[in-house]
This record gives sequence, C-alpha cells and structure tokens, in this order.
Amino acid sequence: MQNIETAILRTLLYADIFRFAMTAAELHRYLICSKPIAVEAIEETLRESPRLQTLLIQEKGYITLTNRYENITRRIEGEQYIQPMWDDAMRYGHWLAQIPFVRMVALTGALAVRNPVDVHDDYDYLLVTQPRRVWLARGLAIVLVRLVRLFKRELCPNYVLASDQLEQERRDLFMAREVVQMFPIYGDDIYQAMMTANNWVGVYQPNATPYPTEKSESQPIKMILEKLFGGWLGDKLEQWEYSRKRRKFAPEVHQPESSAVIDSGHVKGHFNDNGHPVMQKYQARLREYGLLEDETIELAGD
Repeated sequence: MQNIETAILRTLLYADIFRFAMTAAELHRYLICSKPIAVEAIEETLRESPRLQTLLIQEKGYITLTNRYENITRRIEGEQYIQPMWDDAMRYGHWLAQIPFVRMVALTGALAVRNPVDVHDDYDYLLVTQPRRVWLARGLAIVLVRLVRLFKRELCPNYVLASDQLEQERRDLFMAREVVQMFPIYGDDIYQAMMTANNWVGVYQPNATPYPTEKSESQPIKMILEKLFGGWLGDKLEQWEYSRKRRKFAPEVHQPESSAVIDSGHVKGHFNDNGHPVMQKYQARLREYGLLEDETIELAGD
C-alpha cells in the first residue's frame, strides 16, 4: 500500500501545479507509477490509508491536497461551463478536419482534461498532416482561426506535424502527460499510430491507455482539393509558406526560454517552454513532501 500511497500523492502533487482537483477515475488514468494499478486498489488505498487521510481532502467526488480546498471549489465552478466549451471544441475540431491534407485532429491543453482557466480559455489543438504539406495545412488552419475569432473564440492549432514525425523526442513526465491527455477528434488510424510510436509514455503513465476512436468518414470536397494541391502547385505553396514563416519565427525560436520547433515536418509554436518550469515546480513539491526525486518511475514496487 505504501507504494500506491506514494503514487497517489505524486499524481496529486503534479495536478496541483495546474490547480486541478481530480476524480478517482482521473487519478487512476494519470497515476504516476511504473506498472498498471487497478482502480479498485487506488480506491481502497484512498479509503484506508491513514497517511492519505491526513494529506488529502476527498469531497464532492474530487480529491486534492489538504491545504488546497480551493482546487475543489474551482473544479465545481468550472463544471458549469465546461460542457458547452467541450461541445464547441468538438465542433471546431471537425472543422479543422475538413482542411486539405489534415490527417488527425486532437484536442490538447487544459480543456482536454476539463481544466480550462475560465470560459474564455483557448481551444488548443494538435494537427497531423500529410508529409510535405505541414505549412500549407497550417496556413489554411490559420484562416479558420481568424474566422472563428469573429465569434469571440480563440482556436490555437499550435502544434502541427507530419504523419512521418509522430515520435516525440522529449521523453519525460511532462511530455508523457501531454501525449496521453490529448483527446482524438479525427484520424483514428494516425492517433493509434502516434500512441504506438510513443509507447515509452507507459514508463510514466501505464494506466493511460489510448482513447477509443471511431473510423473517420470520407470527405469528398477535401479529396478534390487535395488532388488540386497535391502536385507541383502544392509543393510551391508549401515551400513559400515555410520560407516565409521560418524567417518570421526565427528570432523567437532562438530565445533561451523557447521550446518551439520550426522545420519542414514540425510547427511547434511553443515560444515559452512550459515543460521545464512545470517539472521544476513538481520537483519542489516532491521535496516539500519528503519524496525522493529519482523515485518518479519506480513507485509500483517489486
């Protein structure tokens, strides 16, 4: 039980960075451990562990740290507007899926885990495109972004990559969470391929199995446009857009705090790296609770 206790505590310490109170199901899915642990074992530990009874609050279906009751209040208040936002996110995701050469759309960021800052939070998406059409597809997505902005909604397709670039180079807890929490909207085959290409995430998140997906429907108009821009014309537009944006983004990409990747197969527009600050805060919380930093992936025990 001690190892499960530690896994639970670590997971809630990580969630606290984002002011996020978790349900038991969420705690199970995102449990930071080295091998799968059944939800029943987690629920039993939450009920029977004297240590966790002291360190945690369990109220109204949510779990958080004892001194962070405001996380529960924030979560309850957020549930009032999350469903309309979620419905909008699915609709906009399907609009993005209509863009030529887009092969997968996934909701990412705070809304993907039902934790938006407020009702005006951004809608973050990851797009996967046909190889050699990353920049053309992104350019068309930006047109949609500007149209949706007229309705006072902010779409952020801030990570676009080619379907032959699915494996993530960065391999740590932060990136593992980013991968497993993205919610697929379109492109079931590419989503499954991406999860397979990044099966290393199981080292950090073994309970987080891929979400079930449905077969994507055919898109006749999209297919016609892809034929039109699939040859030399599309190649010219792709190179033009890539060269133009590479010059524009160059100063920001080379800033010390940037984690952006701008090349022919990636548009990762994260000019302020969130990963390292998050991991620093997490390590500080581990030290505060007397947990060793190097135990992160060895929680389930022998």
